[in-house]
Amino acid sequence: MKLRSLEALERLEGHFGDVSGLCLQLQTDPELGLPLDPGELNRRREQFGTNEVPKPRSRYFLELVWDALQNTTLIFLEVAAVLSLALAFYEPKVSGDTKGCYVGGVSPEEEDNKVVRWLEGAVLLMSVALVVLITALHDWNKEKQFRNLEEGVSLSQKGKVMRNGQILEVPVKDIVVGDVVPVSYGDMLPADGVLLQVQNLKMNESSLTGELNMVRKSLDLDPILLSGTYVMEGWGKILVTAVGPNSQIGIILTLLAANAQEGRPEEQRKVPEWAIHGKSIIKPKHYSSKAKSVLQKKLTKLAILLGKCGMLMATVTVITLVTYFVINTFVIERQKWTYGCTSVYIQYFIKFFIIGITILVVTVPESLPLAVTLSLAYAVKKMMKDKNLVRHLDACETIGNVTTICLDKTGTLTMNRMTVVQAYIGENHYQELPKSNSIPEPILGYLLKGIAVNCSYSSKVIFPKDGKKLVQQIGNKTECALLGFLLHLELDYEAERNKIPQQNLYKVYTFNSDRKCMSTVLKLPNGGFQMFSKGPSETVLDKCCKILNKMGKPVELTETKKREIVQNVIEPMSSEGLQIICLAFREFSDKEKEPDWETEENIITKLTCIAVVGIEDPVRPEIPSAIRKCQQAGITVRMITGDNLNTARAVALKCGILNLRDNYLSLEGRDFWRLIHDKHGKIEQKLLDRIWPRLRVLASSSPIEKYALIKGIINSDALGVKQVVAVTGDGTNDGPVLKVADVGFAMDIIGTDIAREASDIILMDDNFTSIMKAIMWGRNLYDNISRFLQFQLTVSVVSTVVVFIGACVTQDSPLNAVQMLWINLIMDAFASLALATEKPTEALLLRPYGRKEYLLSSSMVKYILGHAAYQLTVTFVLMFVGEELFGFESGRKALLHAPPSTHYTMVFNTFVMMQLFNEINARKIHGVCPKLCSDYDSQWHDRDFSFPQILFIFNTLL
Repeated sequence: MKLRSLEALERLEGHFGDVSGLCLQLQTDPELGLPLDPGELNRRREQFGTNEVPKPRSRYFLELVWDALQNTTLIFLEVAAVLSLALAFYEPKVSGDTKGCYVGGVSPEEEDNKVVRWLEGAVLLMSVALVVLITALHDWNKEKQFRNLEEGVSLSQKGKVMRNGQILEVPVKDIVVGDVVPVSYGDMLPADGVLLQVQNLKMNESSLTGELNMVRKSLDLDPILLSGTYVMEGWGKILVTAVGPNSQIGIILTLLAANAQEGRPEEQRKVPEWAIHGKSIIKPKHYSSKAKSVLQKKLTKLAILLGKCGMLMATVTVITLVTYFVINTFVIERQKWTYGCTSVYIQYFIKFFIIGITILVVTVPESLPLAVTLSLAYAVKKMMKDKNLVRHLDACETIGNVTTICLDKTGTLTMNRMTVVQAYIGENHYQELPKSNSIPEPILGYLLKGIAVNCSYSSKVIFPKDGKKLVQQIGNKTECALLGFLLHLELDYEAERNKIPQQNLYKVYTFNSDRKCMSTVLKLPNGGFQMFSKGPSETVLDKCCKILNKMGKPVELTETKKREIVQNVIEPMSSEGLQIICLAFREFSDKEKEPDWETEENIITKLTCIAVVGIEDPVRPEIPSAIRKCQQAGITVRMITGDNLNTARAVALKCGILNLRDNYLSLEGRDFWRLIHDKHGKIEQKLLDRIWPRLRVLASSSPIEKYALIKGIINSDALGVKQVVAVTGDGTNDGPVLKVADVGFAMDIIGTDIAREASDIILMDDNFTSIMKAIMWGRNLYDNISRFLQFQLTVSVVSTVVVFIGACVTQDSPLNAVQMLWINLIMDAFASLALATEKPTEALLLRPYGRKEYLLSSSMVKYILGHAAYQLTVTFVLMFVGEELFGFESGRKALLHAPPSTHYTMVFNTFVMMQLFNEINARKIHGVCPKLCSDYDSQWHDRDFSFPQILFIFNTLL
């Protein structure tokens, strides 16, 4: 597949004769495709490979352990523990030189039989090892979850194949060499192949070559199609010749993955230039950007601040302890530094160093990244159940900050079940659909042929056999509505298509955003040509110069008559929210010279109007309430559609996007485009800022106008704060808009492959309510992180102050390093699991979020300070007067190797139990508590305490 154009054609003819020879070699029927035989398909997978690129291996568990060991704080603890162990083992025996070395108490001979001196260092090392293993285990689970996410995205990618004469939709990875794959406008090629049939096929190969010009494909000039390229016009059938790592895109991905695995820049420079262009196919939208997300920036600032505070506290504590020890030992008690006391003094200094590191450990929330990861993974999993397939993880966070949503109409706000409900035929406006006997035979003939052949042959309408279910619409829903209209008129479009197979169509001008109509040319037996066109009334009717009258004969269509049709037919239909489609035809005489089909402006003109039909697509019943909730959440909803202004305004009123009270704007695309340009023809941000805050409906818009609006809103600060914009899209030309938006939603049902590839989230049901659920999960992600911060920062503040005050007053920490490791790195891990998996409630939609929202709100600060004050009071009472209250020996100023005291054990246990209730209280965030449920019939996952929270409570009690 390395050859192109004529070179590829010569190689094909030289080796196989032609495409039919290649089909014979691959044992493929070009008309029916491969048989539906699992054994045959498996044989081809074994022989030619599967259509998926081998993924880089996951990191081994030991590699994750090594990464966890790189933590600077843990390295300090490891060094301190090793030194403590070394000095414990090599301490000289007590002699006259070492007596009196133990400051503040008796000599250690009395304790020699009770204390194992190396125990503290050993336990500290064991705690570090346990922390490392738990961190590595969490990282391993995180990689596993991301792999599952990638697998979900991979399974969501579907492709069409022809097998046993049937067109089936299968996962892209199930396509095999020898498959016959139909391709049409908007498709991304899933594998390399050779053309079998083609009709005006133009490809976008910029992802491979970097060239933006469309490449025309034909059987006699360039029959090679490459994976990863996009169909921009026309249709065709290809014979798959290479899949997976053997296809063009597979070669690129394999090279990139191999160099990324090796991680050597010099090897990366060896990647061919053509491979560099292919990176854009697979990398996420924000992959090349080093900019962090909003949440990442806020967390990074918080972590840096806490790290500085912890370092300052640790340094002050160590300096204070060392200074106090030196003054007390060598000045007040007048001891001398002897050789025998050196190891004892060093052990004191190591103890002070460990206390300082302990303060640093408790200040920095090491479990915060784990909480973010768990919350993200949990949100992605749950969003999948809510029909949101997340392709880029940062979209989970960004969607929670959305302030503006720009929506398509069809499918998102409406049910995408279209039916023709009104028609203008033979100069008669039918408010209800007419019977076939009321329409002249010539018009019925034009309707039958014009709709049957000028709609995609993949669009079909199937009536249910039981007569109870809804009619099944397959393919483009607008075309299905027209085909259903034929069936209402008792006209058999299938029989007409059998007379004129798809391969006999002479020329097809497929619908795109520039052409705004679809036209099909038929070659007549007498040598002439007949062309049928369909499209929006404002596009097609404007190109008509004739119209079929009541007798079915063409008569002149004057400008006056056009205005009458617009005023009396089209505008009333539009005001009811109907989509207006005009059907027309043109005949080319056999006496005329065959026209140049490439000059469209001379072809799609001088049309004869057959009919104008109004298509109804009902608004989803749940949409008005969802729009109201969205507006209450501080999110502005805007509609951007290709329908005319009257239709768009009518639908917007039904949905609640517009209302009669507010002075909102509704504009057509061309008017919007004119208003945002200055006298030099350039887009002026100031002009755009005058329009977009009040704009709610943009109708008859083109992709460039949609892109200008979205880009302008993102760049604007007209409202004093940067907007976070979400956009829905389904078409090929929506790709740039989906990429530039903060969050791009692609439609899974009616969307094209290009739209899906450019998106962040795929709406699996094309429903606006699914977007609302995604917003709730995004906001819930923030709340879950805030819940953990409430818990973690309370623990950090209390433990830091306790250790600092205890060390400075008593020369010892009431909470030793092992205990603090348990609290900060082990117990907190379970707290992050419990608090990061809270479910969202609709209360999240009652308060707006934004880029400038502080990570710590005023209510959170009050919570942290209030709980910290309570816990410090209890801890200090137990620490300084606990022995008097409960009648046990004081643990303050214990010997260097003294055993754990009952006093400090009680302090530690009380501190831990307070964190148990701290976790329960931390669930309340911004004054809102998770919904309580005391119903005995409720499911376990709906009860107040979930399994992770039960696990946290069990761990705390343990």
